Amino acid sequence: MLLTGGSDAVYCKMLMSTLSGAALEWFVSLPNGHITTFDQFATLFREQYLVNKAPTRLSYDVLDVKQY
Repeated sequence: MLLTGGSDAVYCKMLMSTLSGAALEWFVSLPNGHITTFDQFATLFREQYLVNKAPTRLSYDVLDVKQY
């Protein structure tokens, strides 16, 4: 989607209208007034749903450490 000349409010409304399922539930659970700009919305969304983010390290991951 290419939208030019819109305000942050328009961008947020357009992106929000594409959400469904868990993503829509996540958005609805945010406190009112929490998102003030589209950049903030995009950042929060990426942090929540980034597919390639590194997995959380667990204490037993240390067992895989090898010294060469």
